[in-house]
Amino acid sequence: MAYRFVATVLACGTASLALAQDRAPDGRRYLSQPLVTSIYTADPSAHVFNGKIYVYPSHDVPTETPDDDLGNQYAMHDYRVLKMDKIGAPVTVGPVALDVRQVPWASQQMWAPDAAYKNGTYYLYFPARDKTKDKNGLGKFMVGVATSKSPMGPFKADPKPIAGAFSMDPAVFTDSDGKSYLYFGGIWGGQLQRWKNGTFDPNGSDTDLGQDTQPALTGKVARLNPDMTSLAETPHDAVILDEAGKPVLGGDHDKRFFEASWMFKRGGHYYYTYSTGDTHFLNYATGTSPYGPFTYRGHIMNPVQGWTTHHSIIETGGKWWLFYADTQLSGKNHLRNVKLTELTFNADGTIKTIDPLVK
Repeated sequence: MAYRFVATVLACGTASLALAQDRAPDGRRYLSQPLVTSIYTADPSAHVFNGKIYVYPSHDVPTETPDDDLGNQYAMHDYRVLKMDKIGAPVTVGPVALDVRQVPWASQQMWAPDAAYKNGTYYLYFPARDKTKDKNGLGKFMVGVATSKSPMGPFKADPKPIAGAFSMDPAVFTDSDGKSYLYFGGIWGGQLQRWKNGTFDPNGSDTDLGQDTQPALTGKVARLNPDMTSLAETPHDAVILDEAGKPVLGGDHDKRFFEASWMFKRGGHYYYTYSTGDTHFLNYATGTSPYGPFTYRGHIMNPVQGWTTHHSIIETGGKWWLFYADTQLSGKNHLRNVKLTELTFNADGTIKTIDPLVK
């Protein structure tokens, strides 16, 4: 079934999505409207495959679990792919592409995914908790991969997670030379802080390292093997530098990495983009290599309605587009809706900051 860029009252399973309001509770107007209203979606990873746009989002589901620092309220358990012929065209919601019950190593919480294509095969990269137990009785987040001959799935998961990849928010970037790189990691519920010594500490911090005057924790990046299902190297730190050329500090919450890595290339420059988490910005930093280091440049988007901001950026139809999510449909942090808006560059390659809520 297809849906246009309008908000309607539709039922989905046990959830009946409310009519979208034109204005936020503070009276400001939403810059964009939800792409679909039949299901709750977030963390959109958009790609152009064979001339069509495919979006790989998280599939949010209702739960009575209260919000916490571990992210237990984000109880997603499957993926459904969105498809549109072009920007502004009707959006098709695909059937279930992969369910956590079909992943041998996983226990719960299939968070933000990404996808890639190579030699006739589509690859779905996803995080999920494994079946171990930490101090909170929860599994550790690992990164898995599944394959399909169709961009909409269904996907078949590899029996084990990707060796050497961990935490959450996988994102794949393929450079102009054909080499592909996997970015991953997130602090707080994503558990990146528990890998500080190279191995997982099940009793580690639930948030960060509490080292505000030290270099911030970084996302990770590693080149993928040609098989696209394994790492070719030990992951590197995706270091973000401040304007003085020094690593951004853990206490600089407006600049430091929290989650949601996304890489794109424009004009010979690598744009490493990410979310600041608890300060709710989408940021970008640039470098001359997919490994970095990356110099902080500014905010892509100011805070949306809702706690999380996770995005993707693509070029199609001669323009650049930012895919993001907010909570317009539900007003609840764990029930989000995917949106998009045009991304604009200045002549020097910097990005004009977007306000998702306007007067």
